[in-house]
Order: sequence, then structure tokens, then C-alpha cells
Amino acid sequence: MRQRALTRRAVLRGTAAGAVAMAVAGCSAPEAAPPAPKPPDPETVLLTGVIADKEQMVALYRQAVLAGGRPASVLGPFQQRHEAHLAELRRRLPPSPAPTPASPTPAPPSSPPASAPAAAKVSVARLRELERKAAAARPRQIGSVSPALAQLLASIGACEATHAVALARAS
Repeated sequence: MRQRALTRRAVLRGTAAGAVAMAVAGCSAPEAAPPAPKPPDPETVLLTGVIADKEQMVALYRQAVLAGGRPASVLGPFQQRHEAHLAELRRRLPPSPAPTPASPTPAPPSSPPASAPAAAKVSVARLRELERKAAAARPRQIGSVSPALAQLLASIGACEATHAVALARAS
């Protein structure tokens, strides 16, 4: 059998084919960018806001009792119910994942901090107005949440509405 002589063209084709094969075999897909963070769950966002509002409400009741505007026997039960609401709302909040260096810091709450100056006296009229506003906000909040959370928010709203009426009688 006679061997064919290698031509320069054959060598070049073989070299080119080998280079392409090596490039394809050695190439890896470009490193994928980390997935975009998922948008926060709307229920979690709502729960976080309601919890912040409840924390402020509890702080205002404490402040009112400490200022001596009404005795603790009158305002204490209102505060205790808000604390019970707060505990149940926190129980429903999903556990937060460990923060990663790339995750943004949470935005500060829109409401004033719960540690408002103790010197400012909280009136029953102010508490009544805050209760009324909170109760009025609940129907708007329950439209897009799970049935269980909607039921809880509706119950909390009913309690807040009752507080507003009872505080009107107490003033």
C-alpha cells in the first residue's frame, strides 16, 4: 500500500481542526452571573409594616401610662391586646435568611422610632385616632393576602375599631 504524502494543505486543515476541537473542549461557558435577588414576598412586606406599626402603638400606650394621663388599669388592657397581636404577627413572619454581603440593607421604618421622648405626653385622643386609622387600613390590606392572614388582619382591625370606640368613652 502506498502512503500518500502529506500536503501542506492537509497539515493546515488538521491543525485548524485540532485547534477548534481543543478550543471547544477547553472552553467553558462564561461564568453565569448570580441570579437576581427575588423580589420580597408581598405578604412579608405587609407583615413587616404592620409589625412596625404595632410596635409603635405599643410604645405609645406605654408612654401614655408612664406619663400618667390615664391609669394603667384603663390603658393596660389595650396595650396587652396590641402585644398579643404583635406576637401573632411575628409568629407568621417567615424566618429571615442570613444576610449576605451583597444584600442591600433594609430601609428604615417610615414611622418615628418607638423610643420617642418620654417627655411628650400621649393623649387618649391621639391613641383613639391612631386606632381608628389602623382599623380603617385593614380592609385595604386583606385584599391580596392568604386567607389565614386576611382573617388575622380582619380580627386585628375589628379589635382596633373597638379600641377606638372604647377610648372615646374613656376620654
